[in-house]
Amino acid sequence: MDAALLTSVSALIAGPVAAAAAIYSSRGANRAAQEGNAVTGFSSLTNELQEERKELRADLATVRAELAAEKLETARLRLLVQQLGGTP
Repeated sequence: MDAALLTSVSALIAGPVAAAAAIYSSRGANRAAQEGNAVTGFSSLTNELQEERKELRADLATVRAELAAEKLETARLRLLVQQLGGTP
């Protein structure tokens, strides 16, 4: 074999091998990127849920305070009705 033929054959073999290596490495990179996106998405969702839970707890505390005030007002009005001679 002369040098030109050897170079041509080497180029024909090296091209597909390089392409296969590039495809394999890009699949690995894509997989790593997808896993990174999944972790980031999970972290973001967790933070959003924690914020929502915090807001709901504050709302619940407000509603409980309003309920306690309503019960107190109801008891006061019942006592007033009894003092005025009525039946609650």
